Amino acid sequence: MQFSGALTAIVTPVKNGSLDEEAYRNLIEWQIEQGINGIVPCGTTGESATLSHEEHRDVIRICIDQVKGRVPVLAGAGSNSTKEAIGLAQFAKDAGADGALLITPYYNKPTQEGLYQHFKAIAAEVSLPYIMYNVPGRTGVNMTSETVARIRRDVPEVVGIKEASANLKQVSEILEFCGTDFQVLSGDDFTVLPLLSVGGCGVISVVSNIVPGKMAGLCKAFAEGNLELARTIHHELSPLSRAMFCETNPIPVKTALSMMGKLELELRLPLVPLLPQNEKYLRGILSVAGLV
Repeated sequence: MQFSGALTAIVTPVKNGSLDEEAYRNLIEWQIEQGINGIVPCGTTGESATLSHEEHRDVIRICIDQVKGRVPVLAGAGSNSTKEAIGLAQFAKDAGADGALLITPYYNKPTQEGLYQHFKAIAAEVSLPYIMYNVPGRTGVNMTSETVARIRRDVPEVVGIKEASANLKQVSEILEFCGTDFQVLSGDDFTVLPLLSVGGCGVISVVSNIVPGKMAGLCKAFAEGNLELARTIHHELSPLSRAMFCETNPIPVKTALSMMGKLELELRLPLVPLLPQNEKYLRGILSVAGLV
C-alpha cells in the first residue's frame, strides 16, 4: 500500500512570523533518518488553518523538494469549500505530491450526501490518490461507514481514509464494507495498535513528530507479526501521546520539539503557549522518555 506504516503529520516551524525553512527542512530530514514511512504537510498539526494560501503552497513545495521521493508525501488539501479544496488538490498534484489528504468539510456541517458530493467533485476535477480525513471532534460532522463505502465504490481516486473518530466499530465496518486493500490509517495515536488489529495499515501521527522511529517501529513490528513488541511500543508511547494532547494540538508537540532543540517555539493566534503547569508536566514526560 502506498500510504502505510507511520506517516508524520508534520508541524510547521515559524520564526518571526514567517515559515522557518531551515528548521522545517532539518525536521523533515531527521524524520526520514529516523525511519518514518511518510510525511503529511499542511494538516491540522501543521497549523494549516492559519497558513495563507501562499504559505500553504510553500510548505508543500519545500516538503516535496526535501523528501526527494524517499518516502511518500501526502499533502494536506482539504477545505470546507469544495472549490477551494479543488484548487489546493491541483497545486498538490502539480507540485509532485504522491497524494492529498482531504478533511471532511468543517463548520458548515454537510449531510452524508453533501460529503459524498464533495469528494466526488474534487476527484472529478483533479485525478490524484486521495486519503479522506474523518475527525468529528474538529469538524462537527462524522462520515459514516456507509458513506465511506459509497465513495469507495464510486470514486476510485479515493484510496483510503484517516480515521480519527476513535470508534473502532466504525473502523471495522469501513474495512468490512470497503475491503482490506482500502488504506485505513489511524488519526489518533492512542488507537494505532487496535486499528491495525482489525485490518488498518498505519497511522498519520502527531507523536511521531518527536519519536518517528518508535511509531514506525510499532507499525513494522505488527506487520512482521511481532505482537509482543508492538504491544510494548504501544505502551511506551502512551505517556507521550497523552502529553501531546494535554492542550490543543499542536501546542504541546511544537513545545516538545522546541524543548528538544528542533525548532523555536512560535504559535499563531488563536493558539497560545502551554499553561505553566502543563509545560512542567510535558518536560517531565519528555525527560522520562530520554528526549530532553
